[in-house]
Amino acid sequence: MARQAAATPTADPGQALDRILDESALTPMHWKIWWLSAMGVFLDGFDLFIIAVALPIIVMDMSPSPVVEGLIGAAALIGAMLGATAGGRLTDRLGRRSIYLVDLGVFIVFSLLSALAPGPISLLILRGLLGVGVGADYPICASYVSEFMPARVRGRMLIGAFSFQALGMVAAALTGLAILRVHPEPNAWRLMLAAAVAPAVVVLLLRRAVPESARWCLEHGQMARAARIVADLVPGKAAELAAIGAREGVAPRRRRAASFGVLFSARYLRRTVLAAGAWFLMDIATYAIGIFTPSILAVLAFSAPGRGPIASDFLATEGAAFLDVFLVVGFLLNVWLVDRWGRIKLQVIGFAGMALGLIILAHGAAVEAAGGRAALTIFAGFVLFNVLMNVGPNATTFILPAELFSTEVRASGHGFAAGAAKLGAALGIFLLHVLRVRIGVPGLLYLLAVVCLLGLVITVLFHVETNGRSLEELDPAER
Repeated sequence: MARQAAATPTADPGQALDRILDESALTPMHWKIWWLSAMGVFLDGFDLFIIAVALPIIVMDMSPSPVVEGLIGAAALIGAMLGATAGGRLTDRLGRRSIYLVDLGVFIVFSLLSALAPGPISLLILRGLLGVGVGADYPICASYVSEFMPARVRGRMLIGAFSFQALGMVAAALTGLAILRVHPEPNAWRLMLAAAVAPAVVVLLLRRAVPESARWCLEHGQMARAARIVADLVPGKAAELAAIGAREGVAPRRRRAASFGVLFSARYLRRTVLAAGAWFLMDIATYAIGIFTPSILAVLAFSAPGRGPIASDFLATEGAAFLDVFLVVGFLLNVWLVDRWGRIKLQVIGFAGMALGLIILAHGAAVEAAGGRAALTIFAGFVLFNVLMNVGPNATTFILPAELFSTEVRASGHGFAAGAAKLGAALGIFLLHVLRVRIGVPGLLYLLAVVCLLGLVITVLFHVETNGRSLEELDPAER
């Protein structure tokens, strides 16, 4: 009798599918979807941060103007801003899977072409086009993971996937070190920019076996297809899902596609400000510090008379690789705490810790500027900043947009927030390049601390806690 009851479809087959997705145990297919999404984030982190190692060598090899140098550093982020916004919208309209493959193809092609760029202007353009693929991957991966994972572990699985960004950053630093060790030449940057192509090809081939999001199928009235996808994901529910898939005449959940403007309607505005505003401010600080960490270390802690530029870059990259380990520590702490303390609490703590780390770092930079030595203070500031950044907003700003928006606009909302973040990242990199000359490194670090405090204020004023709630419960249309 119990077996027969389990196979009987409920009055609302869509809710039955939602329940099975939310309550299922993790299966091998869950882990495959998660890992391939995480590897996309890994490649994004690798390529966005390999430029931090490569840029000093590019400057030595190509001698771009200061403005072009800053734009080369920010080009992929400018492209990512466009890619995240457009890619998120296309993902909601055309489905997750197709864009999931296309964006990685864009990444592969323009990574290779960037490594072959004949001059600084062509490199700038190609890095911008590469960024389009990088940006599109953010809303796609976040939508995939949030829509497939059980509700009880959704936060941990999202941040576990996003933590691969830090692994990508560490891999970028280590790859840069290895290339500089075996090939300490002015064209070493070409090998660095091409290094991610081979693993990206492998990930693209494996992604071809990933199914469409069942929740996206439900949104578009494809009940039978959604049931088959969930049955492959959760084989133990095959009988119940076969009965659900046999239901006829199931209408789409949305009669017409939501416009992009709904993100700014009364229904979503609070959530859009929280998701995009906090992420924008966080990335100003994160990328300003992260992209130029080797350069800052080279100036503050590793400069010495008679030391060549490649030798200085090598030592500074070693220091950056050591500091990047603390990014991983921060992510591990977030995985442990995110479903215990909630997203908002961690975001507030993280912004406060980032501001304090920057103030400590600014003090150390001021001591160095006055002729003293403050290497330990500088490293302490970096460590505090890196750990608290990933305990809090670098993790939570990725999670929140995937939960705050309903399936009809989840990728659009996440894409808009990620696009705003990359605008902040590009702004942070460009301003760091320009302002560190005009107001000095200490003044710039104090300014970035204020940016972090503004992120804290937005989080407090517009907070919406998503912890422990199903995606359907979080949908403002369903409340």
